[in-house]
Amino acid sequence: MDIQSNRGLTIIGAAIFLGLVAFGFIIGNSAITFKEYERTVTVKGLAEEEHMADIVIWPIQYTEASNQLAEIYENLENSGDKVRTFLTERGISVDEISISTPLVTDKSAQRWGGQNDAQFRYVADQTVTVYSENVELVREVMSQLADLGKQGITLSGDEYQVRPEYIFDSLNDIKPRMIEAATKEARAVAEKFAEDSNSELGKIKTANQGLFSISPRDNNNPHIKKVRVVSTIVYYLSD
Repeated sequence: MDIQSNRGLTIIGAAIFLGLVAFGFIIGNSAITFKEYERTVTVKGLAEEEHMADIVIWPIQYTEASNQLAEIYENLENSGDKVRTFLTERGISVDEISISTPLVTDKSAQRWGGQNDAQFRYVADQTVTVYSENVELVREVMSQLADLGKQGITLSGDEYQVRPEYIFDSLNDIKPRMIEAATKEARAVAEKFAEDSNSELGKIKTANQGLFSISPRDNNNPHIKKVRVVSTIVYYLSD
């Protein structure tokens, strides 16, 4: 009876041992396969395009000065009418034109000391703003701005305050095409790397589209926008 029990235990022990050996072999092969499967290459693909801005915001600021408050408001109104006429006569729609509230400064009533010796007590600034999708037309009108000066309007404001702003608002229309181009470039780089390393390019492990950036092409052409996107893609490699 004891001999039979010992034989049973021996058989069970041998079976367990063989099972552990087999399990270890399977796990070992799986680990090797998994390690090989985890070989990857990370590449970046760039896509760039140039596009004309499709919205322009153009502020036109002018200044009036007087010793009579009522007179300065009247002068501002007359100048505003001249600016609107200048714009509409050149094809800009009335709906694209807005005018700001005038900013009037009383030099004799300034908090930190009045300027009683100033030639004019009141100085006022006002801005007419053009918001248009007809960028080419507005740019053409900009080149004729000196005509307002010939009508006696004093244009004011520094370069930062009155410079036009150009907006590219059609990004969603070109996104799919640019993402596809960036992905193709990234794959071409990955295939070259795989070829040079005697490997086979596998499936995509992860992909990061990246952010789109929109910037002026250069300082002299802010109306031409450079649209750029970089995609980062991780591919599996195999022998």
